[in-house]
Amino acid sequence: MYEKMISKVLIANRGEIAVRIARACADYGVKSVAVYADADIDALHVRAADQAFGLEGDKPADTYLHVDKLIAIAKRCGADAVHPGYGFLSESAAFAQAVIDAGLRWIGPKPDTIAQLGDKVQARKIALKVGAPLVAGTSEPVQDAGEVLAFAQQHGLPIIIKAAFGGGGRGMKIAWRMDEVEELYHSAVREAVTAFGRGECFVEQFLDKPRHIEAQVLADTHGQVVVLGTRDCSLQRRNQKLVEEAPAPFITEEQRERIHSAAQAICAEAGYVSAGTVEFLLSANGAISFLEVNTRLQVEHTVTEESTGLDLVIEQLRVADGLPLSISATPAARCHSIEFRINAEDVGRGFLPTPGPVLKFAPPSGPGVRLDAGVETGSVIPGSFDSMMAKLIVTGATREQALARARRALAEFQIEGVASVLPFHKAVIDHPDFIGADGFKVHTRWIESDFAEPLAAAVRAQPLPDTSLVRAAIEVNGHRVQLGLPAGLLAGLAGAAGIGAAALAPTAAEAVDANAVTSPIAGNLHAWKVADGDQVQEGDVIAVMEAMKMEMQVAAHKSGRITLAAEAGSAQALGAVLARIA
Repeated sequence: MYEKMISKVLIANRGEIAVRIARACADYGVKSVAVYADADIDALHVRAADQAFGLEGDKPADTYLHVDKLIAIAKRCGADAVHPGYGFLSESAAFAQAVIDAGLRWIGPKPDTIAQLGDKVQARKIALKVGAPLVAGTSEPVQDAGEVLAFAQQHGLPIIIKAAFGGGGRGMKIAWRMDEVEELYHSAVREAVTAFGRGECFVEQFLDKPRHIEAQVLADTHGQVVVLGTRDCSLQRRNQKLVEEAPAPFITEEQRERIHSAAQAICAEAGYVSAGTVEFLLSANGAISFLEVNTRLQVEHTVTEESTGLDLVIEQLRVADGLPLSISATPAARCHSIEFRINAEDVGRGFLPTPGPVLKFAPPSGPGVRLDAGVETGSVIPGSFDSMMAKLIVTGATREQALARARRALAEFQIEGVASVLPFHKAVIDHPDFIGADGFKVHTRWIESDFAEPLAAAVRAQPLPDTSLVRAAIEVNGHRVQLGLPAGLLAGLAGAAGIGAAALAPTAAEAVDANAVTSPIAGNLHAWKVADGDQVQEGDVIAVMEAMKMEMQVAAHKSGRITLAAEAGSAQALGAVLARIA
């Protein structure tokens, strides 16, 4: 037996991954501490941990991205380690260093490794050094839109603009026309700043219709770097994955070995420690190109766990404790596993996010079914964070059995109150391109370019309730204590007392007319692209909205003179009138 160095882990995240880490901590025999934004005060991850502390705020910058608050809570609760999950600060070298400087253990790669590989430009240089395959790209982050245009003119379209410090599809835009390059560059920068706190971007040639193949890597402090296998993550919308599976199907053993060896060489060269993922694109003609390294646990780590029998979070805890990996070579895949991300998005309206209350959440069960959830019946999906509610992981002895079990599990799954991507998943698992009887034809833009099956729009989501907290200081046994109560609860109590209070649910949006430009989502009106009184043409981009950390454009539905009805920076309900065009 060995003596654990870690005794209590602060989980610097939320949602299903925070629940997942709390469970791994319990299995490993250490305590866990959750943190929460105001809207997450009653979230599942808060109850899954042994302790929970509020971050006092609702915006990412004020909560899960606030380094000082997280470090202060870790010290206050006596945590001796921090697990960042994925997203938020998981790939922040500055946060990792702050954790270490505070005398805590960082459960992840070393800060200099995060900085080196998290900078996609530097990661490209390492990939070139070890002989990994690469497409053309900028050697340093671009300084402005002019550099992006110059690259496109030299190398041709399409090009991809990517945040140099981040992942998860945020700050990633693909330009197919020269006239959209400048705006897409600015949009990528804005998204990168919102999601990662910095906006540097670089540019690469974009392979048309490639598959997205990645390799899961584990490395310890004793010099072992082990590739656990491959995953296919080609089914994406807005550059974010929807379905992932392991091992990656329909690739040759030579391609698999090329991916394994390149991933191992890149991580070994970088002195990698903990869990990480090396991502590649596989073109239709079989060419492989290095994409990036994600210096963290991936959302889709679950399918690798199922196919290998390893618990990747516990492996991370072991590495942070200074122990060797529990394996020393790539394990043989024991089964086939498919993960379906269950997001609060309306597939019939272009995968628009639909925050709001979850009135019913009835997941499936049975042989081969695993669910990693961050919500339950009664949960509220805030508009400030991403749209993922849960992950459904279905495993079978073969891919065919996994697909059969997935059909059964998806048919059982019931979600009400918010829209979900379940209709898309049900359609895709029966689509010939995905089944692959005549060849696997899915690629990273397949949803936008090839998936033509009509999907009905969901019933309009329930209004998003007021999840803010009203704070006041009270005295308990001579000690000052800060009390936070949901604003909706106080309003309800006030109303019951007959002293007059606003209803809990927001008022319905005003009736709209044929001239009205309405909000396609519940989110923030980030910016107007036109001025009040301007003449606009049908199809012109007139505004940019942001919800669940993703930007989307609002286009004019007709030509005419526009009158603005909402202010930039304001929160808007789904269907709210933003402007009128007469």
